[in-house]
Amino acid sequence: MIIAPSLLAADFTRLGKEAARAESAGADWLHLDIMDGQFVPNISFGPAVVAAVRPHAKKLFFDVHLMCGKPEILLEPFVKAGADQIIIHVELGEQVLPLIWKIKQLGKKVGLAVNPPTAITAAQPYLDKIDLLLVMTVNPGFGGQTFIHECLPKIQQADAWRRERRLNYRLEVDGGINNQTVAECARAGADTFVAGTSLFGARSLKTAITKMRKIAHDNDPALADLKVPSVSDPALLL
Repeated sequence: MIIAPSLLAADFTRLGKEAARAESAGADWLHLDIMDGQFVPNISFGPAVVAAVRPHAKKLFFDVHLMCGKPEILLEPFVKAGADQIIIHVELGEQVLPLIWKIKQLGKKVGLAVNPPTAITAAQPYLDKIDLLLVMTVNPGFGGQTFIHECLPKIQQADAWRRERRLNYRLEVDGGINNQTVAECARAGADTFVAGTSLFGARSLKTAITKMRKIAHDNDPALADLKVPSVSDPALLL
């Protein structure tokens, strides 16, 4: 289970220190939401900020999510800034396949995101070409939104395809993730969890990450199938 704090929810006056705090608190990844004010109605930060943050969290995997209408002009700048993985949106249509190959040519992992209004089937043609599928559980553009429960069947379907086709893409969720919704998403098949406000807003980031990871782990259906019944299980006494 991967826990990826979202830098969008951090203190913008000290982003380097916040990234270092995430690393020391035990985060697996750092999620960076890049917004251009066109693809989504907000602007966040660009390659220069990511490059400035990178030296403060050298061990963290940088998960860069491009919510941008023209990602092709941003791929190389973000790779140079320190991205380990670049996520683009399936809503870009015919641009998706060339973007996937370009990211691969740059030597980075590829993620594909699906917004809540978009059918999960839109991602199906690309599943064997990506490293991660991101199911957005809020409409992108702003942090602190409420989880959309209607997205859970999309997670279940994405997990079913992964198992049926024996693919290895990670299944990430982003939007309204807290200790309650992380359990629901893990039960649906997600294994990578982006959380902003619920982590960076906690009194102890380390405690919050540890607890969220445990909840996700405890609700992993694959692990549940492997559990050995207790000798005190009433079913064994019949």
